[in-house]
Amino acid sequence: QVQLVESGGGLVQPGGSLRLSCAASGFTFSSYWMYWVRQAPGKGLEWVSGINRGGEDTYYVKSVKGRFTISRDNAKNMLYLQMNSLKSEDTAVYYCAHAHSTAQAIGLGPYEDDYWGQGTQVTVSS
Repeated sequence: QVQLVESGGGLVQPGGSLRLSCAASGFTFSSYWMYWVRQAPGKGLEWVSGINRGGEDTYYVKSVKGRFTISRDNAKNMLYLQMNSLKSEDTAVYYCAHAHSTAQAIGLGPYEDDYWGQGTQVTVSS
């Protein structure tokens, strides 16, 4: 019954911003660490960012540090990813997921067999 619905993607120019949203249901949202992964054309899954249950602790892949911000609203079962200073290398389908281990949430994997929802396309191009 787990459902994850990503939204907020689109086409933006380099240097632009987007805010991705993830609506979660079918599990106790506040009890789980959450994370975002992405898949660019011709590439495998890449962990992007993770957040602990209460939202106080956040983690990022080096390539997005200082540009992306992960956050959550447990009262609304929502996860967010604010993306600033976007680069062409950020072009990918972005997925959210609830972590089955702390390792997953902080970038240590594995990810291939997790459930991520339909994803949302982010395209950065001039």
